[in-house]
Amino acid sequence: MALDLANYETKTKDAVKAFWGHREAARKKQIEAGKIDQGERSGVTGGRNLDGFIALILDLVKANGLGHADIHLTRALVTLPGYFRPTKLWDLVVIHQGHLVAAIELKSQVGPSFGNNFNNRTEEAIGTAHDFWTAYREKAFGEQPRPFVGWLMAVEDTERSRSPVKDKSTHFPVFAEFQGASYLRRYDILCQRLVLEQLYTSASVMASPRSAVKTGEYSELSEMTGLKTFIRSFAAHIAAETAR
Repeated sequence: MALDLANYETKTKDAVKAFWGHREAARKKQIEAGKIDQGERSGVTGGRNLDGFIALILDLVKANGLGHADIHLTRALVTLPGYFRPTKLWDLVVIHQGHLVAAIELKSQVGPSFGNNFNNRTEEAIGTAHDFWTAYREKAFGEQPRPFVGWLMAVEDTERSRSPVKDKSTHFPVFAEFQGASYLRRYDILCQRLVLEQLYTSASVMASPRSAVKTGEYSELSEMTGLKTFIRSFAAHIAAETAR
């Protein structure tokens, strides 16, 4: 059966518009209420910024034959056991006939601060994956094939996220590929290595400017970490589960 990518290009543009639109709406709501979060946090407290991407993932599940699966989004149902900690909350969990089919994390980052946030996202992504796969090894999900584990990151496309960044390492040199690399390039390297090290089935980073609230504009950093690669990998996993 041919993979159905669920018209992802158009739906991604709609998701990008919604991402920026929800951020602005949340910010305006706080201003009207007289409660303004520090920095860019006012744009994320609405909690709906990435709903468009969740809708796309749901469409992919249905389009590739698994519409009858249990797709969980609510807090109580996206909790999975860990190994180094009792549980972990995911953004979306797909379960079919008692098997964990997929667990996906959706993240975003906008300026002006990128440095600390990049490090936090990196540590979180690595730690989450290591915890998950150790729990899988220890049969936390029972005897079953490896599920799809995905990490999707949306980053503001701005001069600050594309500018070269200097690092200091007093005793030993930083790997050459990181020297002078922008934050977007660092996310690209991170996603590539998350997949190469088999921490995630697929990891993707996309860049989008604030003006995309009207256009849905976004760009990819490399083929390996591009959204199409993520979409195809996920659709293929769903199709394989359908045929199982």
